Amino acid sequence: MYEKLANKYGMSIEQAKANTQNLKQMASEVGLDFQLDTLILTNTFDAHRLAFYAKKQGLMNVMTDRILRAYYTESKHIGDHSTLIELAKEVGLDGDAVASMLESGDMSNEVRADEQEAAELGIRSIPFFLINRKYTVTGAQSTETFIQAIGQIMEQDGPFTDISE
Repeated sequence: MYEKLANKYGMSIEQAKANTQNLKQMASEVGLDFQLDTLILTNTFDAHRLAFYAKKQGLMNVMTDRILRAYYTESKHIGDHSTLIELAKEVGLDGDAVASMLESGDMSNEVRADEQEAAELGIRSIPFFLINRKYTVTGAQSTETFIQAIGQIMEQDGPFTDISE
């Protein structure tokens, strides 16, 4: 994982390890147990397809939370269809319907459109927060950083009127 991060972001392996430890510490401070040394690097396209499928069922947030916990805390292979089906069943989705969706190309266009929008917005990593479609906060940041950013945005744009998914 450290080599991939170092190559992707143009840093040394030591810097990648330090950044990862910082992320793990920040996660711990808010009650998250990230097991980054054992997570399974994988293609997450099908996990994204599952999240879009869950959105149609009104379960996107709970499905996304479950996928992220499986990946970051439980070191589950979220590129594996059987894993995704089990996670979907845990949140109340029909396993057979999810299996059919994963075997088809369903939700691929939605994921590709989402990827395209992310590219247009300059999103290249997670976490990435886009506020009012023009202000960004990137990376794992402290609560204080978010409070300051939101305060500055409110000074410039006024209070938020629409919070959408």
